[in-house]
Amino acid sequence: MPQFLLENDQLKLTVRKSPFIIRIVLYFFAFAFFIFPAAGTIASIALGEGLHFGFIIGIGIFSLFGFYLLRVALWNTYGEEIIQYSKNEIVYEANYGWFRDAKKTIKNENLTYFVSPVGYEEDHEGILIVDNGREIIECAVKMPQQQIEELILLCKKNIIQKTSCS
Repeated sequence: MPQFLLENDQLKLTVRKSPFIIRIVLYFFAFAFFIFPAAGTIASIALGEGLHFGFIIGIGIFSLFGFYLLRVALWNTYGEEIIQYSKNEIVYEANYGWFRDAKKTIKNENLTYFVSPVGYEEDHEGILIVDNGREIIECAVKMPQQQIEELILLCKKNIIQKTSCS
């Protein structure tokens, strides 16, 4: 089953879900990094030991770790990348399910597509790279190289059809 869908000038690349136990561990630690420091601070205040400056630093640092782990967990559960084609530009956005990353926009001219191998050589996996000579979109979804090559052919065919119809 392909990890991509190309329709209506939009390309969606979806992440293969990681194993269930891995996602459970990621979500547990993500939420634990938010809850445990706050619970420790509340317990310290309730026991009459007061609020110390170290609690605020601890909550801040662990909240950053928790946010990062939450992003990783969401990416491994709901992750998809959306590349929207228009006449003048290409807009790239990563979707985490609960929130989205900032959009990246590049000009839609002189596009080249290629595969960048990632991971172990024997896995034959890679990521899609879209380059216009000045700017680059580097996708994060790992896919089999054969699927990416099929996708590149579809994207090039789609661009040729658009330019011949204009």
